[in-house]
Amino acid sequence: MQAFNQFAYNLLGPAGPMILIAGLGILLLVLAIPMFFMSRSNPMDRLNNQSSGRQEVDAATRAVLRDKQKNQKLNKYAQFLEPQDAKELSDVRMKLLQAGYRTKDAVQVYYFAQFALGIGGLIIGLVYFYLILDPSEATTQQTVMYTLGPGAAGYMFPKYWVTSRMQKRQEEIESGFPDSLDMMLVCVEAGQSMDQAIVRVSKELRASYPSLADEFEMVSFEMKAGKDKSSVLNDMGERCGVQDVMSFVTVLNQSQSFGTPISDALRVYAAEMRDKRVMRAEEKANKLPTKMTLTTMMLTVPPLLIILVGPSVMGIQQLGSLGSSMGQ
Repeated sequence: MQAFNQFAYNLLGPAGPMILIAGLGILLLVLAIPMFFMSRSNPMDRLNNQSSGRQEVDAATRAVLRDKQKNQKLNKYAQFLEPQDAKELSDVRMKLLQAGYRTKDAVQVYYFAQFALGIGGLIIGLVYFYLILDPSEATTQQTVMYTLGPGAAGYMFPKYWVTSRMQKRQEEIESGFPDSLDMMLVCVEAGQSMDQAIVRVSKELRASYPSLADEFEMVSFEMKAGKDKSSVLNDMGERCGVQDVMSFVTVLNQSQSFGTPISDALRVYAAEMRDKRVMRAEEKANKLPTKMTLTTMMLTVPPLLIILVGPSVMGIQQLGSLGSSMGQ
């Protein structure tokens, strides 16, 4: 780093290191932009063009084509806005599903947001460093912090946002799941089937727990479409990412496999979920005194010390001033 700074200083003057870093960033940006405008030909597009003249497009097909045109700008750069590793792509898609982003182009929007915010933060950092600060007086650490720091923050912001949304959604599902089981048990014992109970529970939970209601509604739609019930429930457990929901899916699959009544399994599991919710509340209540100790000490001890020690300090100061005046 010292050699680099000395070389840049001798070559371009006091602002040499900053000029070289800015030039490297601009060079990378110039090299990256043409890659985003290069698109590979899609075989499905050629097939659609060949078959478009032979058959009439109905309303459903027109809706699909509208969706394709809507996402065409992102799909054109899909090879650059999606990871090439299948495992990484699956992990990112599952994380976005758990955060509540179910659209087809959610992964592409996520990576585009990282790229755009990273480049935007880098440009903002360079403009701030050159126009507001004095590059000649800045150290190497300050140069890197003010130029690359905003870019790194912009690149990491989508990841932080998705993680925060995922945690909030999982907390909401975990809070509302015992109530949903009680409602489902009431519906099943009233004579409704499991599919009808799921539909009714999704409607009743819409006002209180919309994320959980969306999951039950998606389960009902997939069952109506003819998908296997066990796979639908397993997909729900993966989308939620909550251990209680995964255990519930396991209980229902075992009840269906062994032929036991679903109402009995729901009754036992609903009671267990209620007990577990009470235990979580008690755990939070037991943690509360420990969390309040530091705050209580910070807000109580300083005023108490001022009240108790303040008069003594004032008396000592007055005695000292009196003794000095008598000595004079």
